[in-house]
Amino acid sequence: MRRRFSAAVDYTLALAVLLFFWWFATGPLALPTFLLPSPLRTWNALVTIALTGELWRHLGFTLQNIVIGLVMGCIAGIAIAYIMTRFPKLAVWLDGPLVILQTAPKIALAPLFVVWFGFGVLSKIILIFSLVFFPVFVGAVAGFRTLDPKMKDLSKLLGLSAVQRFRQIELPAAMPEIFVGLKIGAVQALVGAVLAEWMSGKVGLGYLMTFASATYKTPLLFAAVLMTVVLGLVLHVALTIVEGRLLSWKGAKNG
Repeated sequence: MRRRFSAAVDYTLALAVLLFFWWFATGPLALPTFLLPSPLRTWNALVTIALTGELWRHLGFTLQNIVIGLVMGCIAGIAIAYIMTRFPKLAVWLDGPLVILQTAPKIALAPLFVVWFGFGVLSKIILIFSLVFFPVFVGAVAGFRTLDPKMKDLSKLLGLSAVQRFRQIELPAAMPEIFVGLKIGAVQALVGAVLAEWMSGKVGLGYLMTFASATYKTPLLFAAVLMTVVLGLVLHVALTIVEGRLLSWKGAKNG
């Protein structure tokens, strides 16, 4: 509880400092609106699209794609990491291709995904998946490889099946490292979703930014950016809460 309160205070202070410098730049420094709209103009633009329902349509679309890509990337990352740690010979064959796929710049792959999978939702989810998969995979590999050998002996002594051993021992033990990768993947997922909507799409926060930029509606552009930041913070906080619930045993153990 104390850690959550401290994090909330940190976020609030950071937001307050940002708002102060933003107000100072648009007030006393009098930067032109087309360069930097004031917080009040941005807020008014945000309220306007919220009241018309346009904001929730774009926000819902982006959030939907992020959640789907996160779930798919998480499942695939954990599954492949587990297979590679269970079968070291297979890891030799898969390690190289996986690294090559990860080093390919995603901003260059995004247009290819549009060509291959079309302008619809599928190309966007695949891009998000490609960004989420590797951080989760790396975290899961680290978690599975650091499993205490005594726990494996215990599972054999108890006569646990492979599925029971995975669910009751291996996966819980690897969860701290998996959540590290998942939090990184969540940030990447948000970036991927916005990038995909920039490339192709008629809905989403990324599209809203493109539309606002093309029509020189700077307050709307900043409102869309602000909502993206808020969405990123919400994802981070949500994952932190889930991590705290799932890993409560770790805190009890350390205590």
